[in-house]
Amino acid sequence: MVAIVALAAVVFGYYLVESAPQRAQEQREEAAAAEFTPTADNPDPSEDIEGITIESYDPGQHIQRDQRVDYDHSPPFGGPHEGTWAACNGIVYPEGVRSENMVHSLEHGAVWIAYNPDELDAEEREQLEVRVEGRPYTMMSPYPGLDAPISLQSWGHQLKVEDADDERIDQFIVALRRNTNTYPEARGTCDALGPGQFDPDNPPPFDPTPPGDDAVPMNPDQSELTSEDAMDDQPPEGGQPPAEGEPDDSEE
Repeated sequence: MVAIVALAAVVFGYYLVESAPQRAQEQREEAAAAEFTPTADNPDPSEDIEGITIESYDPGQHIQRDQRVDYDHSPPFGGPHEGTWAACNGIVYPEGVRSENMVHSLEHGAVWIAYNPDELDAEEREQLEVRVEGRPYTMMSPYPGLDAPISLQSWGHQLKVEDADDERIDQFIVALRRNTNTYPEARGTCDALGPGQFDPDNPPPFDPTPPGDDAVPMNPDQSELTSEDAMDDQPPEGGQPPAEGEPDDSEE
């Protein structure tokens, strides 16, 4: 009997330790949801987040795979981008991913958590990962050379913070992930397009070098863009459903 009680105590203690990050995250999300959930009267609650940067960008400006964009922010959070989007269905990329693909995912309503791999330890990365793994329209990747430990991006919005336990991270996600008031492509999916498009297991890598004189500018001429839409706004068969509580706006 004593052995059974001791075993139960060990199992319970293990559960408490292992579930602690998730329970802490649930508490953070509840606190953020109380004040930063979008409503008809407050369509973009992120405007009240201290330190946020908000810009306006034209959507639907696609470039070729061999082109780069001379972005106005690092990491970028809007502007011209590749016609194929990065898979953003709750995925944590172990290596940096090409910015031109990540920006397209923001156009679909995703939130991208970028971090400086030289400034976060394993525990802090875990705090970020618990916010991403298995969460629709959320993605995370290292961003070498980032000028802050952590940077959050959604279309037209960016927030840089110093610590993984900063409450503004959850405020940003609650306010902007799939907030149809703030991103342009409501029918966009986060599923990978498939072979020959974007492979989440072998994504195009992040390029830390300057984009060069032939880079596409932030306000390009139409001649600098591609006419290919790469199936934009068309979820693949069996594609990801709308987020919980949202209407299925893929059917008209």
